[in-house]
This record gives sequence, structure tokens and C-alpha cells, in this order.
Amino acid sequence: MGTIRFQALQTALSHKPKKVKEPAKKRSEIFGENIFNAESIKAYTTKETFLILLDAIHNGKKIDRKTADQVALAMKSWAIQRGATHFTHWFQPLTGATAEKHDAFFDLDSSGVALETFDGGKLVQQEPDASSFPNGGIRNTFEARGYTAWDPGSPAFIIGTTLCIPTIFVSYTGESLDYKVPLLKSLMFIDQTATDVARYFDKNINKVISTIGIEQEYFLIDKALADSRPDIQLAGRMLIGHQPAKGQQLDDHYFGSIPERALSYMRDLEIECIRLGIPIKTRHNEVAPNQFELAPIHEEASLAVDHNSLLMDLMQKIAKKHNFTVLFHEKPFSGVNGSGKHNNWSLSTDTGVNLLSPGKTPKSNLQFLTFFINTIKAVHDNADLLRASISSAGNDHRLGANEAPPSIISVFIGKHLTEVLDELENVSDGRLTPEEKTELKLNVVGKIPEILLDNTDRNRTSPMAFTGNKFEFRAVGSSANCAKSMTVLNMIVANQLKKFKSEVDHLIDEKEMKKDDAIFNVLRELIKESKKIRFEGDGYSNEWVEIANSRGLKNINNTPEALKVQISKESIGMFESTQIMSPLEVHARYEIELENYIKKIQIESRILGDISQNHIIPTAITYQNKLIENVRGHKEIFGSLHKEFSGEQVKLIQQISKYIGSIINDVELMTEERKIANKLEDLEKKADAYCNKVIPYFSKIRYACDKLELLIDDEIWPLTKYREILFTR
Repeated sequence: MGTIRFQALQTALSHKPKKVKEPAKKRSEIFGENIFNAESIKAYTTKETFLILLDAIHNGKKIDRKTADQVALAMKSWAIQRGATHFTHWFQPLTGATAEKHDAFFDLDSSGVALETFDGGKLVQQEPDASSFPNGGIRNTFEARGYTAWDPGSPAFIIGTTLCIPTIFVSYTGESLDYKVPLLKSLMFIDQTATDVARYFDKNINKVISTIGIEQEYFLIDKALADSRPDIQLAGRMLIGHQPAKGQQLDDHYFGSIPERALSYMRDLEIECIRLGIPIKTRHNEVAPNQFELAPIHEEASLAVDHNSLLMDLMQKIAKKHNFTVLFHEKPFSGVNGSGKHNNWSLSTDTGVNLLSPGKTPKSNLQFLTFFINTIKAVHDNADLLRASISSAGNDHRLGANEAPPSIISVFIGKHLTEVLDELENVSDGRLTPEEKTELKLNVVGKIPEILLDNTDRNRTSPMAFTGNKFEFRAVGSSANCAKSMTVLNMIVANQLKKFKSEVDHLIDEKEMKKDDAIFNVLRELIKESKKIRFEGDGYSNEWVEIANSRGLKNINNTPEALKVQISKESIGMFESTQIMSPLEVHARYEIELENYIKKIQIESRILGDISQNHIIPTAITYQNKLIENVRGHKEIFGSLHKEFSGEQVKLIQQISKYIGSIINDVELMTEERKIANKLEDLEKKADAYCNKVIPYFSKIRYACDKLELLIDDEIWPLTKYREILFTR
């Protein structure tokens, strides 16, 4: 057995579950103890400051310098009392990770006396040296200035000895350089438009909040085994490796008893999450071996995204303490389930109503149908933009296989809601008579609560599935920052609601229709116009590909092609008209995402070439030489009769030679294609070249390497194998 592989296995087998010290208090009592929440604000500030800050948090009101100074003083006192020595503006640049630069509270006054300082200026705004973050051409490298600005809507928190202040990140000229600014703008937009529509049904509604619950899937791999694989270390996935005889086909891991080591890790993680106000609720085994999922209680979208980004950081840090490596790659192991980040999205009012929940009366049912149907129409009209929002090199491997939704965007609503919409579609044109209106409400709208309670099904092959009182956007990748896809979803739904209200108001004002008549008429047309996006069957079937094609739905199966939709005239027009992003910001993100895709494929290509040439081929030659010596020995002993005894060894030598030659040839061809691609200056052409010219060699090289893994003596194979990584716990 290869030395590194042997040592890794020995180390992995020595790892035992870590003891987790449970807090003395109940989890409900320690929830949020490490965040500067409303309770902390109230305890450390005046009532006036407390009310001003709450107004900023809930209504987006600006905070003056005097209030900022008071909040900063309170925040510093609270943090130092809990052992904090430093503070940082914590933000989410377009790298996909979080970023922070720590500054000490420690300072010296003019006379050299040491003291702890932190004022409103440092709280509200910082200027990090941020020239190396992706900017998509918004800034030159020598123009390093960028600003982080405090987001009061997301509470400050303490990690270790550092006070972390959630912020946005913008350029010197004001363009957003992070995921958060567009998300916040989309939340404002959907608040405005959804509130306007919701007031058709309840005049007391003054605010609508976009909420999400983010289910995080991940693989938990022993750290020693992960570190023994260069591809897992550098790319987050196994680029080669023959699939084991047993994978997930018996479904024995799914919802099974959680392995003791993994459970110890989860408990440790949950305690830290609870202290940081992350409302973790659910944990379980996922389908693939060593794959797991955790899920929180639903929260306001911006806070949920912040919490998910923080959660991913925590998962990696705590995993090291338990001798684990967390893999967030969407498809780290071929042949078993990949990992997603299911976004359960809904809209809630300040009166406590979920607008995607039917309620118990025909009136609330009509409100539900309004938001339900408009969401479907928004997805129908912007399916390709929604597809672009979940594009990445990793997600390209995941979509369309092993319970991940396909790359064709569709909406699943279930048999019974389909019947409701079909019935509503056939409502007569124009004004409804009192009898028709009563019949409609009783026969169609009035029966929705019972239907949803008893008969709503799920469809794991649907990218966007309605699950009773929310839409589950299952296509988001496990490594993604959800802000991007949620920005797009909020924007397209808000834009559709704006159109809907305009059409309804026109019928009321110009056609003198009653409000219910106008709403029913517009909804009926929306049902007809969006019907082709609805699909209730198997999203993996060839039949669906044909049906989707006949309906004009696109099957965009790679990132370079998907991303082009973002810079279409229609998409840029929507981003600009909704004031969520300027054309410059849209183009910048397009360039950043293309560059990211290119670099990831480039890195994987180099890793694959290195492993093939420096690990696989030398091992294959070593084993081949042993076989050759064996054949020579047969010849010495048996003379001319040796062929009778050496035939199979000779065939094995020939097979190994064939695969070695195949690897050498394909690695050379792949390298040449990479060199050609690297010379291209146009990012679109470069991305297309990597997608269509470089990536096809991955499967060819892998096939030959995996065949050699089956032929070569297990004792000398250098790389930790699939079965060892997936089944060592």
C-alpha cells in the first residue's frame, strides 16, 4: 500500500469521537448570547438610542453620528466584557467566501496612555485595502480604495476574541462589490411591490418580508484521508477514483443512525450556532455515505444568508477540532448524490401572515392564489435568468443526477393544485355574477386548505417545488452564497407583482370592474401564460427533455452558456429598472463569474495532469515491471512452455500499457488545449474553450486511471480509494 495512503488510513482509524461539553443551561437560554441583539442593545444603551436603532433595523432608517457613537460605545462595552480584544467589519466579497480584517480596540492617546477605543466612525465605515478582491473591471489594481459599511439589520457577533460587524462592501465610486448590496435592494423592492398587492386583501399590512430557510447539505470526511488526496485538498472533489461496489444503492445511510463521530461534531457545531443566534433545528444523514444535512428555522432573507455564510465558516473550523474535513463541493464523488443548498422561500407580512399559505377562508385563499400564481409567472418569464443564478463549475456536475434537479427550470405544484389552476383558468371572461363568484370561492378557492393539508406531494426532480406554504428552490449549489439566487428570485417576483397590480388597477379604474373580478381576470390570464413552466413528472426522463423542448424551455447544461443570460438586454434592463444593479455592476459580476469558472477548471486540469503523471503512471509502471519479472521467471522455469502459464499476465501487461499510453496521450492533448485557451483574451471564448475543449478530457483520463486502479495491486496503489473515504467513520 502506498505510504501516504497507509499512514492516512492508520491515522483515520485512530480518530475517536471527541467529547462535547454541553452547556449548563438549556439551549433556549444560551440562544444568541454571543450576538449584540435587541436584549443586549437595550441593556447597554439609552431608551432613545434603542428605539432609533430598532427603527433602523426594521424600517431601514438612517442612523446619525451621535446615535452611531452611542451604539459603538455600547457594542464595545458588551464585547470587551465577553473577552473581545479586536473588531472587524465582516463582509461577503464576490469570492464566495467571507472576509475580515481585524483591528484592536487597543490604542494610545496623545500622551502615550493605553486605552480601548471604538467610536461611531469605526462602526459605520471602514476602508480595507481590498484591491485583490474580484471587481470585474470596476476598479484598476492601483485603485485599492473600497468601503465597508455597517448593516444594522444583521446583529454583530463575537467569534473567539473578535467582535464581527456585518457590513456591505462597495467601491470608491459606489458600485457594489459584494453579494449583500443587491440582496438588500431586492428585499426593499419586493417589500414595496408585495405590500401594494397584499393591501388588496388587508389594508393593515405595511411591510412584506422575504423569508428563507436554507437546508445545507455537506460531506464529512476524515481529515487524514482528505489530506492524502491532492484533488480533494485543492479542488474539493475526487477527480479520479473507481466507484466502490457499494455506494448508496441500498439507501442504508439515508436517515439512518448518525455515526458517533459525526454526531459529536454536530453537537459541537449546534452549540456554537445557538450561541451565535443561528437557529439550527434539524440534522440527519443524507443519501450518500458520509453525507449529511442541517437546516435552520426560517428567517428574513438577508439574515438567513448571513447566517448561512457564518455557518459554513463555523462548520470548517469546528470540523478541524474533530479531525474532519467538510466538503461543500456540489459533486465531490462521482456516482453518488451531490450536495445542494435548498432555499425554502416565502413572503410574510408584518401582521404575521405567510402570503404563500392558503389560510382557512376563501378571502385568504384568493390572497394565496395571487402570490402563488404570480410567482409561477415570474419563474416562467425569467427561467433562464434563474438558471444563471445557480450556475457554477461545481453545480454543472450536480444538476440532473442523483436526486438533484435538472438544468431545465420548471415548477412543481402537485396534482390537486394543478386541478385548482385548471379550474380557475376556465372561469368565464369579464365580470362574475354573484352566483359565479360564490361558486368559484366555494368550489375552487375554498377547498385549497384541505387540499394542501392532505394531498400536497413533493418532487425531488423539480428545481422549484411548491411544498404547502413555500417554494423550495432546490437547484442552488451547496457551496454557493444564496444571496445571488435569492436576489434574482426576489427581483423577478417583485417585478411580476408590480405588473400584476398595474393590470388589476387598470381593470378597476378603466373597466370599472369590482376588485375580485379584476383579480380573477388577471390571474386567469397569468395561469394560461405560464402553463408551460409547470411540470409534475420525472425531471430526469428523456421524455421531459423532449416535452421541455417542444414548450420552448431551454436545457442549459453548462455555466458559460447559462451566464450569458445575465447580460442580455432584457436582464440588464430589469436589474437597472428595479435599481438593484447598474449595467456596470451586472457586467462586472458576469466577468467575475466567468473568470472564476475558468480558474476552477484550469486548476482541476492541472491537478488531474499532476496526479495522472506523478502518481498513477509511475505506480502502473512499477506494477507492470513486477508482472514482466514474473513472466521472465516463468520463461526461465518452463522454457518454451511458459506461454501456457503466462498468457494472462501478458494480457494484463498489455492492458496496463494501453491505459498508460491513453493517459499520457490525453494529458498531453488536454495540456495543449489549456495552453490554447489561456492565450484567448476574450473571457467568453476562453470559458467556452475550457468548457468544450478542456473538460472533455477529464472523463477520458479518469476512465483510464480508474481502470488501472482495478488492475494494479491494492498494496501499492498510492491514492486513498473511494471506499476508504466514503466508509471510514
